[in-house]
Amino acid sequence: MAEPQLLARMYHAVMSGIVRAGRAPHYTELATELGLSPDQAREALHQLGDGRVPGFWLNPGTDLIASPAPFSNIPTQYLISIEGEQKWYGQ
Repeated sequence: MAEPQLLARMYHAVMSGIVRAGRAPHYTELATELGLSPDQAREALHQLGDGRVPGFWLNPGTDLIASPAPFSNIPTQYLISIEGEQKWYGQ
């Protein structure tokens, strides 16, 4: 079980990655950013997606982030634009 501080850092890294790149980072990218092994990052990511964080879920049966509220990593009809740039989707 990951420490609460690690889960908070991971959540922040996910949200920052979405804002920066318009997509959720892969757990291997999170591992590099947070100084973790890929297995540690994948385990922590699954802990975030297991219902501990409302609106944060993984694609079923995968290690891929589907939707960290209020964003969606899957294209939806809810387009989010900032200063005319649309690179985000909402839940």
